[in-house]
Formats: sequence, C-alpha cells, structure tokens
Amino acid sequence: MSRQRRSDVIKGTLDMLILRTLEREELHGWGIAKRIQQRSGEVLQINQGSLYPALYRLADRGWIESTVGESAEGRTVKIYRLTLEGSKQLISESANWKELSAAVNMVMGTV
Repeated sequence: MSRQRRSDVIKGTLDMLILRTLEREELHGWGIAKRIQQRSGEVLQINQGSLYPALYRLADRGWIESTVGESAEGRTVKIYRLTLEGSKQLISESANWKELSAAVNMVMGTV
C-alpha cells in the first residue's frame, strides 16, 4: 500500500483525532496537525483544507473553543481547547471507534 493511501484519514475520524489531541493540550491549528502526525508515527497527515473546516465545525458544535494567542514564532494565532461538551463527545466517539475497529479486525482476521 502506498504512503499516500495510508495517510488518508478514515471519513469521520478527523473530529475524534482533533478532540483527542486537544484533550491532552491546548494548541493552534498547525500544532494540532503536527501533533496528530507525530503521534501517528508520521502516517497521518492532516492538510489545511481538511483541518480548518473541521475546527470551525467543532467550534460551532461547542466541542472546542478558541482564544487569541501567540505562536512560538511570535505570530498571532487561535489557540484551541476542548470544552466539557467536547470531552463528552470524545467519550462517545471513542466508544464508537472501538466498536468499529473491533468489527473490522474480526473481519480481517477471517481472511
């Protein structure tokens, strides 16, 4: 399987990955993408065209919130953090993911 194909994020998992990342620490957008890439062993790469619409969607749902901050380079950036509602959603998303991945593993184990 090519590296390009492996780096595709399964539809519907980007929100969960962002929520999980923000559960651990507050970050700006680029930092979120970088942290997901690092924690996935460089397999997952989130492009800006997917990341920022997801951040806006999560904020609209009340699962994350942002404040204005400063990057390490001195630029003004939005710093995102998980809300209480976002924490609850992460618990739900994680349970769904465990169920889905277990089902896929059962099918793959029978091949």
